[in-house]
Amino acid sequence: MANRASPGDPVVFLRDRTRWQWPEALPWILAVAIFFLQPITLNLGVQILITIIFALSLDLILGYGGVVTLGHAAYFGTGAYATGMLSAHLGWNEPISGLLAGASAAGIVGFVTGWVLLRYHGLALLMLTLALGIMMSEFANVTEAWTGGFDGLSGISIDPIFGIFENDLWRRNYYWYSLIVLFLVFLACRRIVHSAFGRSLVGIRENTQRMRAIGSPVHLRLVTIYTISAFMAGTAGALYAQVNAYVTLDVLSFARSGTVLIVLVLGGTGRLYGAFIGAFLYILIEDELAKEYPAYWELGLGFILVLAALFFRTGILGALESATGLFRRRAP
Repeated sequence: MANRASPGDPVVFLRDRTRWQWPEALPWILAVAIFFLQPITLNLGVQILITIIFALSLDLILGYGGVVTLGHAAYFGTGAYATGMLSAHLGWNEPISGLLAGASAAGIVGFVTGWVLLRYHGLALLMLTLALGIMMSEFANVTEAWTGGFDGLSGISIDPIFGIFENDLWRRNYYWYSLIVLFLVFLACRRIVHSAFGRSLVGIRENTQRMRAIGSPVHLRLVTIYTISAFMAGTAGALYAQVNAYVTLDVLSFARSGTVLIVLVLGGTGRLYGAFIGAFLYILIEDELAKEYPAYWELGLGFILVLAALFFRTGILGALESATGLFRRRAP
């Protein structure tokens, strides 16, 4: 008789977690439906897709690694400026290689800074990440010969994707381009969090001292996921530069770091799909309030976020999971 794994077998546990469930198709069906039905403009849709990628990168370190940061825009901005400067100054206009170059630049910065920053924790880490974001923004400002400084980086020209699909005015081609990039990033994130490495990150988040006691290389694993997170944030930034053909200091601002943190908390941390819900709702609410109340839209947005913090403490996706059981993993 063949041996059957016990219910507590970690192999069975990980295999079950990696199984796709039908609710996971819903965000992708909605993304395709938006293109054909266009209940919102595709330009807004591209912004949502880029924000989801950025939020997914933060979820890896915050939701799974337990690393709280106020300077994640440093890597978003690095990717944006790297891709933009390659195009504006060196004529490197190929979209896919330019995207990878920007993401790689952000990953390198993430590795170097993460190796230092992640030796600290708590308030010290929070302040250091904030300082990093401010320093990166000021560095971009003083190197205006390359970055354009306060006036922004112009002259970015991106070739058609595969030599065929141009960035048209209605963003049709770049919507699919952004959606494919998001799907690849999501697959990587999903593979990471459902692996043994991903489970060790959750262990580090829950009890760092115990993980050290059993011999887990805590610092190395945090630096690894931090580097991957920076690479993905740089991917979002590089995509932003290609879509808009213009980069300003806003890509490195504290406001952008704070926004992506709000997006993730609104949707739900440590769930991946929380990034989808948070980005979609935040940007739609922001857009509608800005159109209806151009002078006071931030007040309305703040009120909505207060309500979300009071009544959806595990995020909107967490509340949906509790109410419906969607996205919840069950034993085989």
